[in-house]
Amino acid sequence: MSGKTPVIIPRIDEAEHTPAWQSELANAVRSTEELLQLLGIEAGPAIIGRRADGFPLRVPRGFVRRMQAGNAQDPLLLQVLPVLAETATAAGYQQDPLAETCAMPVPGLLHKYRGRALLTVTGACAVHCRYCFRRHFPYPDANPAGDQWVNAVRYLDAHTDIHELILSGGDPLSLTDRRLAQLSRQLDKIAHLHTLRIHTRTPVVLPERVDSGLLEWIANRPQRVVMVIHCNHPNEIDDHVMIAMRQLAQAGVTLLNQSVLLKAVNDDTDTLVRLSERLFAAGVLPYYLHQLDRVQGAAHFEVDDLRARSLHADMRSRLPGYLVPRLVREEPGATGKTLLV
Repeated sequence: MSGKTPVIIPRIDEAEHTPAWQSELANAVRSTEELLQLLGIEAGPAIIGRRADGFPLRVPRGFVRRMQAGNAQDPLLLQVLPVLAETATAAGYQQDPLAETCAMPVPGLLHKYRGRALLTVTGACAVHCRYCFRRHFPYPDANPAGDQWVNAVRYLDAHTDIHELILSGGDPLSLTDRRLAQLSRQLDKIAHLHTLRIHTRTPVVLPERVDSGLLEWIANRPQRVVMVIHCNHPNEIDDHVMIAMRQLAQAGVTLLNQSVLLKAVNDDTDTLVRLSERLFAAGVLPYYLHQLDRVQGAAHFEVDDLRARSLHADMRSRLPGYLVPRLVREEPGATGKTLLV
């Protein structure tokens, strides 16, 4: 014995410990000036310094590190950079392009398609994509929080024809594990809900979110779990994202991807082919290639249907069928996605 007093390391209560992903999210880039400075890019006249249309900038630093320094046309940067074009009023573009507020029987719950419903569980996202079709969505009035949550659960419980529930937002994985557990506790009691689908971009832009807590929550779900990630460009998938996808697959999650066809971002065959191949290497199957939802502020991203069909035909000529996503558009009042080919 050395006679020294032993050092006692205090135990940190897990509930008081801040997960790494939350720290990363809290430290996200929130100003155009800082974003451009990190990339060594000078702000031009087409770039908005603060925010456009009340829609602030938010980008995790890990996602910024995947952008090419000095390249003002980097495809990842273009998805998140506020530009003057967002302020232009475009004909045919609306604040609610999919008429979602008309398909909301109770606040926060959308029931548009037979056999499935969608919950907008939060308005928060890990990243703010400038083409987001819900950038004007009335989240304060359409969020199943507090007393409104009870009404959403009652609706789901009463409609026994609903077998699949989609968690959306915002991004459901911007919620903490504790909040996810609170939300799912009552859902797990609804016997006719066989599938839980999670629509999320978070594991792509913030792969730290796929941690032991999330994987444990997934493992405890009585429903089949399907995760539809949102990835638009192969450069978004780095080694950290690959690891996160493999962990989700090992947890039994069915992984699909939906992309949005975006001008100057991914509207060329080589990029789309590389995206499908990169997704498959990560264990994710391409699911949908969406034509842009015509939300006010996003018209500069639109690719016309003729070009979209040509790109899709080129993909079919270069990829096996299981790596070719379906080219679709979502239209208000339709009973499902509209196939464009």
